[in-house]
Amino acid sequence: MRVTEILETCLYADDLTAAERFYGEVLGLERYAASPGRHVFFRCGSHMFLIFRAAATQTLDAGVPAHGATGPGHVAFGVPARDLDAWRSRLQEAGVAIEQDKSWPGGGRSLYFRDPAGNSLELTSNAIWGLSEDKPCGG
Repeated sequence: MRVTEILETCLYADDLTAAERFYGEVLGLERYAASPGRHVFFRCGSHMFLIFRAAATQTLDAGVPAHGATGPGHVAFGVPARDLDAWRSRLQEAGVAIEQDKSWPGGGRSLYFRDPAGNSLELTSNAIWGLSEDKPCGG
């Protein structure tokens, strides 16, 4: 028995409207659900990416334990390596500053930038971890 993948991950933002616009329009994620002042959820491939207002996660309902974070978080989104230059252009055209364009010694490349809430985001391919494009966690 083992964990096979990350099903969902979450970042926190105070301005959910700005977050929804950024992740939907700039990164092209498909909005799945939203609750004003509480959360906006997106599909990311076959997985889920959640944005909560941090204050809202302290009083979650439906029997879910309170959780949350303060300060910027980090998520790396996987993209095909061949698309990184196009992503760099897309981000710059959207007015998103690239903090770093990093080539890794073991292979692969990452683009680092911030969302409107200050979270650190990364676009990269599986090559940075020596994984194939279709190999899930632990497999």
